[in-house]
Amino acid sequence: MISKQELLTKISQILPQPLYRELENAVKDLDEERAARLIYRVLKLYITSLIDPGEAIGIVTAQSIGEPGTQMILRSFHYAGLREFSMARGLPRLIEIVDARRKPSTPLMFIYLKPPHNKSREAAEAVAKKIQQVTLEMLAKEVDVDYVTGAVTITLDPDQLKYRGLSLKDVEKIVSKAKGKDMSVTVRGYTITFTLTTPDVLKIRKARDKVLQIKISGIKGIRKVVLQYDSRNDEWFIVAEGSNLEAVLQLEEVDPTRTYSNDLHEVEEVLGIEAARALVAQEIKRVLEDQGLDVDIRHMYLVADAMTWSGRLKPIGRHGVVGAKESPLARAAFEVTVKTLVEAAVRGEEEQFRGVVENIIAGKYVPVGTGIVKLLMQF
Repeated sequence: MISKQELLTKISQILPQPLYRELENAVKDLDEERAARLIYRVLKLYITSLIDPGEAIGIVTAQSIGEPGTQMILRSFHYAGLREFSMARGLPRLIEIVDARRKPSTPLMFIYLKPPHNKSREAAEAVAKKIQQVTLEMLAKEVDVDYVTGAVTITLDPDQLKYRGLSLKDVEKIVSKAKGKDMSVTVRGYTITFTLTTPDVLKIRKARDKVLQIKISGIKGIRKVVLQYDSRNDEWFIVAEGSNLEAVLQLEEVDPTRTYSNDLHEVEEVLGIEAARALVAQEIKRVLEDQGLDVDIRHMYLVADAMTWSGRLKPIGRHGVVGAKESPLARAAFEVTVKTLVEAAVRGEEEQFRGVVENIIAGKYVPVGTGIVKLLMQF
């Protein structure tokens, strides 16, 4: 049996501090069993008192998030230290989240490190170099294309090789695998020559673009990395443009409990639906806070719950949450009214009038607030 002190510790973050202190004093002189019963009773009463029965939480949530969302259009914000990224912020990012877009316009990763890698800039920078994808183009000092012989010649920059911690043998080993049926590779010192056997202008241009994007080191998809310092926790962490959550989490230096991506579907696939639910609420919160707007976190979690309750991440719209409603009138009220009603008629669906929208359409009492109470009176 859990002791009363353990129970008090667990609920200390749930109850308001005045109520918690009063409860702590009340159970001081009680035995373990009676104290446990009182603690559970107080916790149950507190949780049930958070929202009144019949409270229109959906409407309140929509207003609480929608009204500040309209203010974003007129706001501008300076992102100190993150100007390196063309980040989608404000209203465009909020739309991406509630639409559950398959790929964000600017995929980002926030990579937190384990000690001692997060305690100094040099150690964090070493991990960042290990993570960032390095292509042949990033190592090139000069690129020359000979359209007559069909050759693409790349001269490597020794300083870049040294900075990335790479050797000529590393590069040679990787580029030698890049040759195809109609391409040969020659490596002489810092010069790499790719020659096409059947050259023409179009093929040479395609070959040039292809060889410059050959991945030499790092993690695929991580295009850019920036080091950030968190003064509150006294640690360095990495913000990466691009996302490859599964590969990054496999690195020993990375803290898998805090590292996350802003790609909702990738988080769902790698970490599961509960992680995606937490990320939806966290991303909405981050977007609003960046704009200087304060919205209760419970509203954000209500949106996240609506998008993930089925076990899969769904957008707010007719292809997701609204389209999954049982009520044909509620679905018809959102978009494509005639098509929705015809399809419901063909399937022989029945309207149960359990929700808000369908009752408003039919002119019935809305089942929220006082409308949720039904009384039978005998005269």
